[in-house]
Amino acid sequence: MSKLKPKDVDDYISNAPSEARPHLEELRKIMKSTIPDIQEGISWNVPFYKYEGQVGGFDAFKNHASFGPWCDEIDPEVRNALEEKGYTVLKRTIQIRYDQKVPATEIKKILKEIAKNNEVKKAAK
Repeated sequence: MSKLKPKDVDDYISNAPSEARPHLEELRKIMKSTIPDIQEGISWNVPFYKYEGQVGGFDAFKNHASFGPWCDEIDPEVRNALEEKGYTVLKRTIQIRYDQKVPATEIKKILKEIAKNNEVKKAAK
């Protein structure tokens, strides 16, 4: 995807390749519905979300979309479930090919855990 600086998430998605847009819209919907008070913006030229701290973001590539949660490592149980379904999972990134469905259940689980951890960290300050 072109790395021009998008002004907002709508701009980013509208300038993404057509095959990427449904995945990006779905990822956006999951982020906003899982953490209702999440803040949406652009960081590092990609859609990025915050709630009581960093949460994560997504990006479009030639053959896949990437979801990058802001965590040290994706939970091994979630990683295994995704890999069994054919997703490529790196240390902190899930690659979703355009011929695959967005793994909403697993992403929601990751987001809820990040939100909970961020709330605990904020309360401890």
